[in-house]
Amino acid sequence: MASTRDLLIDAFDRIRDSTARIVDGLSDEDLTFRASPEANSIAWLVWHLTRVQDDHVADAAGTDQVWTSGGFAAQFGLPFDEDATGYGMSPEEVGDVAGVSAEDLASYHSAVHDRTVAYVAGLSDSELDRVVDEGWYPPVTLAVRLVSVVSDDLQHVGQAAFVRGLLQH
Repeated sequence: MASTRDLLIDAFDRIRDSTARIVDGLSDEDLTFRASPEANSIAWLVWHLTRVQDDHVADAAGTDQVWTSGGFAAQFGLPFDEDATGYGMSPEEVGDVAGVSAEDLASYHSAVHDRTVAYVAGLSDSELDRVVDEGWYPPVTLAVRLVSVVSDDLQHVGQAAFVRGLLQH
């Protein structure tokens, strides 16, 4: 019988695998393609889903974010504050996620995935009941936060896959 952490790791593995497939072989032009001026690009979607995972897991674990500690913020050179995750960004800001290669996006996502899986692998089921955010009713537990990250990431991976499909057809 699989444990809760095994199921979470499987979900994060699927996100990593899908993300790697989506960006594989794409040019900078492909990565920044937008179906309309208001739409999200693959580059923005992958950056955003990875930033959210990095931010939320680091907060829950009480660790630094891979974005800054791994040097990715400096490497990407995006014109945002280092704590930006993409929430509430304007279409113009979405367009600013450019000049980042498929390899860089995959590398950042892989580093965040590795940190996430290492953290989740060390959790017990009882730790998943810990409240991590009292700003909601009911308060958000670690389990709910991790499932929320999985849900958000899967939605954005699906959107990025759709955009890649538009490029291919």
